[in-house]
Amino acid sequence: MEVRVRYAPSPTGLQHIGGVRTALYNYFFARSQHGKFILRIEDTDRERYSDESLQDLYDTLEWLGITWDEGPNIGGPYGPYIQSERLELYQRYARQLVEEGKAYYCYCTPERLEKLRQEQAASKSQYQGYDRHCEHLSEEERQKAIEAGIKPVIRLKVPTEGKTTFHDILMGDITRKNKDVSPDPVLLKSDGYPTYHLANVIDDHLMGITHIMRAQEWIPSGPLHILLYEAFGWQPPVYCHLPMVCGKDGQKLSKRHGDTAVRDFRKKGYLPEAILNYVTLVGWSLDGSREFFSRQELEKCFVLENIHVSSGTFDYKKLDWFNGQYIRQKSDEEIVSLILPYLQEAGFISKEVSDEERKTLMLLAPPLKERMKILSDAVPLSAFLFKDEPVTDKAQYIAKGMDEEKTREAFRKGSEIILANAEAGKPFSQSEDEIKAYAESAGIKVNGVFQPVRVALTNSTVSLPLHDTVALLGVQESRRRIERAMRLFDQE
Repeated sequence: MEVRVRYAPSPTGLQHIGGVRTALYNYFFARSQHGKFILRIEDTDRERYSDESLQDLYDTLEWLGITWDEGPNIGGPYGPYIQSERLELYQRYARQLVEEGKAYYCYCTPERLEKLRQEQAASKSQYQGYDRHCEHLSEEERQKAIEAGIKPVIRLKVPTEGKTTFHDILMGDITRKNKDVSPDPVLLKSDGYPTYHLANVIDDHLMGITHIMRAQEWIPSGPLHILLYEAFGWQPPVYCHLPMVCGKDGQKLSKRHGDTAVRDFRKKGYLPEAILNYVTLVGWSLDGSREFFSRQELEKCFVLENIHVSSGTFDYKKLDWFNGQYIRQKSDEEIVSLILPYLQEAGFISKEVSDEERKTLMLLAPPLKERMKILSDAVPLSAFLFKDEPVTDKAQYIAKGMDEEKTREAFRKGSEIILANAEAGKPFSQSEDEIKAYAESAGIKVNGVFQPVRVALTNSTVSLPLHDTVALLGVQESRRRIERAMRLFDQE
């Protein structure tokens, strides 16, 4: 049996890290089994649908290098792959269930349903939900409702007795009493659009989906979907409900934790290979120790049974570390290409890059590569080279444990050592050795010397390594900035 899996997002928002992980797991499983990965657009929620969300979906998958075997734009034998283009199918199958006595037309008005909800809430009734009022309407009552212009919905007849069980690869058998399943849920709305449950089951069956990998939040819907499969007389697919993606507080990942939309990570300068690699590991592992995988490796080694049952923790700092590792694997030419848009947006580099600017970028690439966590870090780390806005607050020059007087002397001594060795063409390691010796003799920490020099040269407390900074600025400009900062300390 050929493995066929699908990613079926609703284009009602930007692609979330959790949703993308679902796409990746489906994609890697399909590839590892030499099966098919299907993309299906579930766009029946017309009130929340947006073209921007749909385009973001396509852009995100393309950026990650995820391709689909069947779906929008490329077609396939089971299309169309956009639900709003399949309405006739859903309507036909819903009517079939009515004709077989497994579903019925409901003419209850929104006003009646709201009144029912309020009454159940007020009485604190154990029975919450639809009261099956229309299940046994007479033909006369139905005709009267039709003449009143009421457009009916179609509801599924859910058994009130017994239990429904489905098997999950990770969690085993899951059983629910039928009386606890949503009472006679709507399958087809009055406007002819299906609800999620009807469209989902019909599409998965007609498209030959063999395995459904979706978030654990869909577990409560499992029994209802099984009842629908049984009503149609179809064989359900294999289920695998994926653990949630949580923040470090154990709660479902949301904006209160930080960025959640892949587009936001992309704008900040995370690399697609880092996102793909790290997100796959949030809830899955190969052997419990290996961390770095290329997309091609995951396409071969992804094992469904290695998905964790417990929720995965999305650690932003760990992602930063991953991204930094991938940045350091890039060539200098690649780094220049990657950081250029950020430097142009900051106004550091012209839109038409000159030969002199490109030369500067090539000199910048090696030290930036070692310090960046994300590509946008290139802007603050290189700002000193493109604009000169001196720090006038003495406190910024003073390292922890130092005072102004000690800093003035350490700054003067450290600067003399660095500039003298730079002018003599000596390696920076010579300056480091001399500064360490000086700091030890003065009874201060090395950073007490380096921090004022760093702030003087880069106008920031966070910078590239000092030897790279001096090399990029040149000895003459470095001396000018240092002397300017010394005048600040000479002021009373």
